[in-house]
Amino acid sequence: MATFTDLGVPKALSAVLAQQGIEQAFPIQEKTLPDSLAGRDVLGRGKTGSGKTVAFALPLVSRLAGLSGNGARAARRANRPTGLVLAPTRELATQIDRTVAPIAEAAGLTTTVIFGGVSQKNQEKALAKGADIVIACPGRLEDLLKQNILTLDDVRVTVIDEADHMADMGFLPVVTRILKRTPQGGQRLLFSATLDGGVDKLVKQFLSNPVKHSVDAPQAAVSTMDHHVLVVDADEKQELIEALASGTGRRVMFTRTKHRAKKMARKLTQMGIPAVDLHGNLSQNARDRNLAQFSAGDVRVLVATDVAARGVHVDEVELVVHIDPPTEHKSYLHRSGRTARAGASGSVVTVATKEERREVTQLMKAAGVTANFDTVTVGSPAVTELVGERAEKVAYVPQPVQAQGRPAGGQRSGAGRSGGRRGRGGQNRSEQPRGGSRDQRPET
Repeated sequence: MATFTDLGVPKALSAVLAQQGIEQAFPIQEKTLPDSLAGRDVLGRGKTGSGKTVAFALPLVSRLAGLSGNGARAARRANRPTGLVLAPTRELATQIDRTVAPIAEAAGLTTTVIFGGVSQKNQEKALAKGADIVIACPGRLEDLLKQNILTLDDVRVTVIDEADHMADMGFLPVVTRILKRTPQGGQRLLFSATLDGGVDKLVKQFLSNPVKHSVDAPQAAVSTMDHHVLVVDADEKQELIEALASGTGRRVMFTRTKHRAKKMARKLTQMGIPAVDLHGNLSQNARDRNLAQFSAGDVRVLVATDVAARGVHVDEVELVVHIDPPTEHKSYLHRSGRTARAGASGSVVTVATKEERREVTQLMKAAGVTANFDTVTVGSPAVTELVGERAEKVAYVPQPVQAQGRPAGGQRSGAGRSGGRRGRGGQNRSEQPRGGSRDQRPET
């Protein structure tokens, strides 16, 4: 593997990565960086976890700061960013910022994140201060553009990340309208696992003679990821799920609905296995809090809907469990990408009843996956091996229930107004997906 300096990355930026223990470039970075640093439009195809964020963060910062190419440093102006990154979900936008921000800071640049589900006032303030790089979800960004709160006239570099997922969620019309507001001569970097769902049209319309680089086929051909299908009687499924959740390492468990994710996380916690949920009905603060607990290792189990399949990037997830098999293969691949990231190893388990076996067999074929099918009980050797060392159970302490409405004395209770309008999910309406599979329809 080449070093970042070998690939032309300015030393000030490669030093930031070195401080994080990142010194050797991954294949997607090694292939794209020479072209992107030179200012060419790039189409990068690679799965989640291949190192795409660093691959676009380095040229984005380097070119805006005048550290590569012939361009001068971009001037900072209020409400006029010079760099733009589009991402499909709030979680992914936040994760991208965590990677980009320290690199940008080393070059004297600032970043801000724009997404729905929260008040836009703080976002307006950040833009007014003169954020150099805006990392945004399409819906809220278009809202702000319509309100003339910012302009994209000064954007030099635009990144479209997870373009195929934005297509799945019905965001491409919004993305198209946003890209039309950026200067035609700007550099554009597009990253996508596949080119279907209209992504190819986006490439033809907005990328100028792009250099194409691909490091992965759309199938799940990851040598460090193994796939298992555990076929179980329906009345033993819950017990099997609890066993799979009981290991000492991090695991992400996927359900098909928001209600089931919430219920499953609560059930596991009551059984002595601390778990948090992540889905579209949570407020942004609750999402951040639950994800922080999981990332820090305070809890080992995250129960999520497909809202997390693209947006959660946590290292050292050793097991992904599909509690409910997804309805289509792309969701399977997106979910499974939470493990075996950046060369690490991991296992993916699909729990299926006997009635679901045929459906799951077809799913694996469509995903290009060779999976081990085992008919099991909780005590089967295949289950024991996947669970690994079991963690000690944690005593469940019920949380006190706050009274709703007005307490005695007629004073207004804070609990009675908790969340305000976010009781509907805390989502900005424009961030709602349109179309897509049944797995994706309720989530953003």
